Amino acid sequence: MSTPGIDFEKTGDVAFVRFNNPSAHNALTSQMWLDLRDAARAIADDPSIRVAVFRGVGGKAFVSGTDISGFTKFASGADGVAYERNIDECMGAVDAIPVTTIAVVDGWAVGGGLNIASACDFRLATPGARFGSPIGRTLGNCLSALSMARIGGAIGVPLAKRMVLLGEIISAEEMLDKGFLLKILDAEAMEAEIEALCRRAAENAPLTTRATKATIRKLSLDELPDIEAIVSEVYGSEDFRRGVEAFLARTKAVPAWSGK
Repeated sequence: MSTPGIDFEKTGDVAFVRFNNPSAHNALTSQMWLDLRDAARAIADDPSIRVAVFRGVGGKAFVSGTDISGFTKFASGADGVAYERNIDECMGAVDAIPVTTIAVVDGWAVGGGLNIASACDFRLATPGARFGSPIGRTLGNCLSALSMARIGGAIGVPLAKRMVLLGEIISAEEMLDKGFLLKILDAEAMEAEIEALCRRAAENAPLTTRATKATIRKLSLDELPDIEAIVSEVYGSEDFRRGVEAFLARTKAVPAWSGK
């Protein structure tokens, strides 16, 4: 079994970032999050790159979330705050990529996968792709203000509420209808579409792309409220510990939340 990791390569003016942990549906380990951050920074620092494509390995998932085994070591809410700060740092590097970004979703894009896809400028998906963030039915944790703003801005607040407050998993067809996806394509047509979209994006004036992305980022993600006290309360709760235990035990039933 190969070591989980981020595969990064550059072909001409296009950078390819692949999430490679197929045995765990491409769940991101702590190191993979850091490697994603470093790949995003490398793209930003290379003026010859005009487009970046993000996709999963294995055909069953884009990214299924975070590898939560490390959550068993959390001793207090402060550990949850530190975790969300780390995710914000890594995702902030993706937000700051100054070139056009494309997510190719084949299979599951849930939790962190939804977050990453939401950070990209365009999203393509196969018919079987599924999207969601059912943390209220699984772990009992919460998202940072930055993650909520990013996801809510990309998919819309009503749909974000369905995903988080009801734990719904949304189909590719509905995500296309809501404008989150650019196109749905089968595997045979996907590669040609990726190439065509990359070529069109690469032909755009780079300063126009950079300025537009920077402006949208400032309008949507700057000056967010400080919710670390809320995050600490959730991650320090008995419910969170109960959710982690149930998730790792592969219990299918929703935990009996106490609100404490």
